[in-house]
Amino acid sequence: MKPRVTIRTALSDPQLLGGALPGESWAIWRTLLIAAMGEALTDDERNAFAAVTGRDREPPQRVDEIWCVVGRRGGKTRAAGTLAAYVATLCDWTDKLAPGERGVLPILAASTSQADRAFQHVLGVLQHSPVLSGQIIGQPTSDTIRLSNMIDVMIKPANFRTVRSITAVAAIADELAFWQIEGSKNPDREILAALRPALITTGGPLMVISSPYARRGELFRAYRSDYGPEGDPSLLVAKGPSKVFNSTLPQSEIDKAFKRDPSSATAEYGGEFRIDVETLLVRETVEAAVDLNTTERPRLPGVHYYGFVDPSGGSADSMTLAVGHLEGTKAVIDRTIEKRPPFSPEGTTDEFAAVLASFGINRVVGDRYGGEWCREPFRRRGIEYALSDAPKSELYLALVPALNSGRVALLDNDRVIDQLVGLERRTSNSGRDSVDHAPGGHDDVANAIAGVVFMLLQQQPAPTIYVGSYSRGPSQNQYSCTMGTRDPFRELEAILEEAARTNNR
Repeated sequence: MKPRVTIRTALSDPQLLGGALPGESWAIWRTLLIAAMGEALTDDERNAFAAVTGRDREPPQRVDEIWCVVGRRGGKTRAAGTLAAYVATLCDWTDKLAPGERGVLPILAASTSQADRAFQHVLGVLQHSPVLSGQIIGQPTSDTIRLSNMIDVMIKPANFRTVRSITAVAAIADELAFWQIEGSKNPDREILAALRPALITTGGPLMVISSPYARRGELFRAYRSDYGPEGDPSLLVAKGPSKVFNSTLPQSEIDKAFKRDPSSATAEYGGEFRIDVETLLVRETVEAAVDLNTTERPRLPGVHYYGFVDPSGGSADSMTLAVGHLEGTKAVIDRTIEKRPPFSPEGTTDEFAAVLASFGINRVVGDRYGGEWCREPFRRRGIEYALSDAPKSELYLALVPALNSGRVALLDNDRVIDQLVGLERRTSNSGRDSVDHAPGGHDDVANAIAGVVFMLLQQQPAPTIYVGSYSRGPSQNQYSCTMGTRDPFRELEAILEEAARTNNR
């Protein structure tokens, strides 16, 4: 990477990038980009730099990666687009590319529509520059900007398979906190691991920008390990509230957001990782419950089956059905059906009713979605539609100990596994837990399965065992046992933990 001009010069020249991040409100972003490129800061810039990085001085040389953990509307996408425009047009890559080879600057996000926003920022910055606009070849497509210096700026899906076999001159990872994380088949960790070798040949920078979310994944890991003076000098991590990075944001709107939902606003505008969100289930636990190569089970004579429906109007969410039965103390899932939108609610109800009838089910349970809309179509087909007594969060919270104790047999269905692994537990300020899918995720099939498991295990509570409490008095140990139907694994774990703490088993 050989800069033709310094980024400081480019950001101050109206013929180049002077119009990209203008004025005092963009000063902190200009400072970060200058520091990330290994250029010296002024004393005033150094103070601002320290406030958002925890480091007293800028890096001695250009960094390999810059991570920006910034609240919503903080200007991070525009800043990333400016860096991409600089790297793609004002740096010389000819010694890094083979004859005829085109370098790629990929923009990755959780969805291509989200990546398009950063892509449009790059395009806008280039088109706004009297000089740089001349490097654009032809008319940009919906996902590619071709430049005359053999560089292509491209939208790439955030997938570890799609970033291989390219020579990248730089890369932008947009809203990383909302990519799939640990437990998924396409986790953020694997995507970045596949992307970094594409940057080795060129030595180009990786810029990760995201609002914070839960305390997990690569964004939180980078902040925890490399923010501040003890961090890796080749990595620059910046973090702060929206207002610090964009002083033009109306404080009144931020105040309204905090009043509506303090926990959410703390992350969205305060730039802090949420402490009220955590993963509900780990992939290993869910996969242990799967009967491999079994996608559905036939009806067995003399067995009573139960069904649960998660209905939908056909335009946004899927409509799903799960059927199961009880074997001893285990809830066994026999059939799942998912109709993804768009679909006909009437036609789907026909199909679901036929499946229910094939299992001898004349009463199905579902949530309160749509009121009579759901009940009446099933009733016309000879199926009673009963409302679930338990809300969705309660169904999920009951599913956890059932899966942990091996009391659920799932079908071999990747979508079911992914949805269960993607569930999140959120704790309100009052201490109450709720469970839902992650932002941008889905849980329609998981909800139907949780509903069936809940109904089945209500028929057969967990085995009664002896459980005890352990306490240590001033002069002797005391142990008491009681009978109960609590989760044996949780109770045993608590006893052993207490025993370990006292060094007396």
